[in-house]
Amino acid sequence: MTLFLDIISTAAILFIVASGLLTIFGVLKIINFAHGAWLTIGAYCAVVANQLGLNPWLGAVLAFLSGAVLGALAERFIVRPLYRRPLDAILATWGLGIVVGQLITLWFGRDVHFTPALLPGTLDVLGTSYSLYRLFAVVAALAIGLGFAFLLEGTRLGLSAQAVIMNENLARALGMDTTRIRLVTFMIGTGLAALAGVLLAPLTSVDPNMGVAWLTGAFMLVMVAGTSFGALAAACLLFGAAQVLVSIFLSPVLGGITVALLCAIVLRIRPKGFARA
Repeated sequence: MTLFLDIISTAAILFIVASGLLTIFGVLKIINFAHGAWLTIGAYCAVVANQLGLNPWLGAVLAFLSGAVLGALAERFIVRPLYRRPLDAILATWGLGIVVGQLITLWFGRDVHFTPALLPGTLDVLGTSYSLYRLFAVVAALAIGLGFAFLLEGTRLGLSAQAVIMNENLARALGMDTTRIRLVTFMIGTGLAALAGVLLAPLTSVDPNMGVAWLTGAFMLVMVAGTSFGALAAACLLFGAAQVLVSIFLSPVLGGITVALLCAIVLRIRPKGFARA
């Protein structure tokens, strides 16, 4: 039972980390290589909330808002002029991630920080005592998935975003404000990245480079999933299970590269990943 819960919770964590990246990629068609930096920003929001003695849940709210606002500035002044030059956009976001990391280092130093879990303690699951916080991560991943399903299918913004994904020129011709749609999408994506940082903070140490370790796996998962959150969930479950099994039965070091390695193999065999042909 513990193994099963480890697989489910690991898949949930991977989904939370990659969802913001997929949000931006699905609509804007660019990979935000500053994703790791926004994740780090969110983690430091948890550190600040802890140092100030604030409610840790307030740190989550602060992280999402900070990520969204900073994302709006980045989209307006850095990413927007480069939409027609996707390679330059990738390089620009990569450089932005480095700058953000250096600014965090200047402000907080290189010291490693630790934050308490939002939900401490354990819960008995079918006779197995398991971390309540990791179970919460599963609930959070489900909430994000269902939230995006509703956003895409049940709101005007979601329908407009789908129109942009399918044919941006036609959407613009029909009078849709594609500039605003891109801005809001980028804000949601960076807000989710920062929120993921808050959720990750209690599970790992917080330092200025923590986001880099998660960026490669998230990037590979998005490449495999394409633009589908359902495919992303399936990829996280499949490769998350492989990561847990390799970590337990072979080596934690090998487990750390399992997701990226398996995603690379899938893309070599099937360049479109899990997307329909």
